[in-house]
Parts: sequence; structure tokens; C-alpha cells
Amino acid sequence: MRTSNPQEPARPAVRGRWRRIGAAAVGTAALVLAGFGAAGPANAAPAAKATATTAATSSKVTWSPACSTPAKGRMACKALRVTGGTTAFQEANAHADAVTPKAADAATPSGYGPSNLQSAYGLTSAAASNGSGETIAIVDAYNDPNAEADLAKYRSYYGLSACTTANGCFKKVSQTGSTTSLPSSDAGWSEEISLDVDMASAICPNCNILLVEATSATMANLGKAVNEAVTLGARYVSNSYGGSESSSDTTYDTSYFNHPGVAITVSAGDSGYGAEYPAASKYVTSVGGTALSSSSNSRGWTESVWETSSTEGTGSGCSAYDAKPTWQTDTGCSKRTIADVSAVADPATGVSVYDSYGVTAGWYTFGGTSASSPIIAGVYALGGTPSSSSYPASFPYASAGTSALNDVTSGSNGSCGSSYLCTAKSGYDGPTGWGTPEGVSAFTG
Repeated sequence: MRTSNPQEPARPAVRGRWRRIGAAAVGTAALVLAGFGAAGPANAAPAAKATATTAATSSKVTWSPACSTPAKGRMACKALRVTGGTTAFQEANAHADAVTPKAADAATPSGYGPSNLQSAYGLTSAAASNGSGETIAIVDAYNDPNAEADLAKYRSYYGLSACTTANGCFKKVSQTGSTTSLPSSDAGWSEEISLDVDMASAICPNCNILLVEATSATMANLGKAVNEAVTLGARYVSNSYGGSESSSDTTYDTSYFNHPGVAITVSAGDSGYGAEYPAASKYVTSVGGTALSSSSNSRGWTESVWETSSTEGTGSGCSAYDAKPTWQTDTGCSKRTIADVSAVADPATGVSVYDSYGVTAGWYTFGGTSASSPIIAGVYALGGTPSSSSYPASFPYASAGTSALNDVTSGSNGSCGSSYLCTAKSGYDGPTGWGTPEGVSAFTG
């Protein structure tokens, strides 16, 4: 039996200025998980608009998108920042300590950390031993000027080795590979970047991290950043953004995502049932989202489809343009079906992130399929370098229905006539694909 570990080891307090806003008081428990600091030089996120109550939480969790609503023709980042409520992490710790959850301690995280995520996905041993020499690329738009410093705070708190420019573990470049001529900075996308690099660290602490910042959030610029990541040697590339499909998508496939031997992961979306691009690309691993809670079962954890409402939850669906890859054989979509696999994304069962640009420096809890994409990229990295002619999106299909994947069989993310396209079932389904990792064997090839 693999026991859950909801409570991370105690670490030295992280110094910094803190401010609590947007709290939701419930009974005797009140939790504040996020807030805006003094106005930064970038876009502010929209006001909190979503709430959820899950089996793992006793009070409503509220959150807001990290990034502003994008202009037409631009991609949206998929990070959701928790603003109030009691998370699954806190609830589990409260039960373990036999106390009522208290208001958030500004100096400590309130979401899942590395040991939780490694435990949930059977990665504890692999995370300790594997990943050395592998590089995970994080592709996002705009510049996060505090990315390296914030990553240092996260890794230090959780006892992970330093990952810096000086020791060669961390590198930040523009979409052209420049280390000095970087895009303009943006507070919302900086939160996205912090989430992405922290999740890559949580799953593969021995991996190097390459952050490639696109000039803007257009598919063309983000695609160029993907190409640059591959040119610089990354064999694992995480993309936590998406937008509406278009007739140009097949051209984008050829131009930006057709990289044999490279595991490219993409967030399935946060708007419930409905296809997005580039998650619909036939060359990528489309990553759906789950709600993750500790459990007394043999695994120590349980998962269901992440859904808050018909328009808030993990994405899934049928592509209107992209052809079905040869390894995908479900019959409900004549073209590409989203998703392939999944990992935690529900903000109510969210992950801890350290961020400081444009907000009060400190610990925040995040959800969204922005979390699940870098998690799966990290699992691929733990599994080892893909063969040069392979398409790693096919690897989980070779392990379909085996113990290498945790089958998620409950929940839905919208209305599709109870079809597997939006409703979890035994085996393959749209919201969670073939399931979540149980070790690395489903992600090697």
C-alpha cells in the first residue's frame, strides 16, 4: 500500500511581504490563498469568478484566471489562481492533525507540493533517481523577470537542489534563443511561468529547465518558441495555453509541433467540454485535468474528472480540423479526440507555487490544466529520452488499460449525451484520456 502524504515536511519559513485578500470565511475556518499586491507593470487578472466544493473540501474554493482575457487571435494561459476557501491539501492536514483548518499562514504553502504529487502518481523512486541530464522546456508568452529567483524559493522550501543559471540547470531565452533581448514582462503570464517551472521541478527535480518566452501570445510566436526549445536540445516541451481551433491548425501542426523524438505536452483547456488548439494537434500529448484527493484506498489517492460547471473544468472533445493519429482508435470522433492522459488540475485540489512579479511575493495555490501539462512533461522526462523517430504521444496508448495508468472512472465536464467524450468511464474517455500516471512505464518508448 502506498500511503498518501498530504503534509509536506516542515521547511524554514520563507521571508517576504504578505497580504491577505479575497478570503472566504466558512464556519470557524477561513483561508486566504492569494491576492494582488501593488500594481505591477503588467496586466492584472480578472476578478475571481469561479467556486467549487469537492468531496475533498469543506468550504468553497474560489479562483480567478491568472491572465487577462486575450485579444482575438491570441492564446490564453490556463493557470487558475486560488483566492479563497479550504483546499484539499489543508483539509487533509486538518484531519491528520485533528484540528480545524486555520487561516492560511502566509509563510507556508496551502496546496500540494512535490512529495504529494510524486506519491499520487507513483513517482517517488523515479524522481529521486532519474532525470539527470534531461531538459524540460517550458514555453510561455512574455517575460517573467523573477522566474529564476521565484524558482529558487520553491525549490529551497521543498528541499530540492538548486536550479540556477550559474550551475547550468536553469536557462531563460526568447523565442529566438537570446538570453538578453527578452519580451516585455507580464504579471499574468509570470504566474503561469511560475506554475509551470515549479511543476516541472516537483515531478523531475533532477531535470534541467529551459524557459522559452515568446514575444506575444500568438500561435505563430508561441510556435516559434516551441521550435527554439527543440533546437536548443529539449526533448520534453510543455505548453500551458490554448485557444479556439481554426483552419490554420494543420499548418501550425507541420510548422511547430511535428518533432519526432520530442514529448510535447499541451493543456486540454479549462472551459469544459469543447476542443482547443494546440491540444488538438495530432503530434502532441493532450493533457486533461482531474480533482485529486488523498484516500484510504491502496493507492492512497483518488481522482475524478475536474468540473466546476458546464463551462469550467477540463477540456475534451472532437477536433474539427486535425486528423486522428494512428494510435488513437476511439470511434466517437472521426478526427482527433482530446485528451490522451491527465493529471491534477482542479483548483480546489490545487498545487503550491511561489510567485512575486506583479503580486505580493509569496505562496499561491493554482489549478487549471496549466498544472497538468508540465506534470506530464516531467513524467516523460523521468521515463528517459524518447527514440529519435518516435511520437511520444503514442506511448500511453501502448499501456492502455494496464496498471501503468490510473483509470479515472467518475465525473464529467459537460453535456454530450453521457458519451465518453465528456463523461468518465472505464478505459478511455475524453476528459481524462487513458488516465493518470502510475509510475513512468506508460511514458517511455
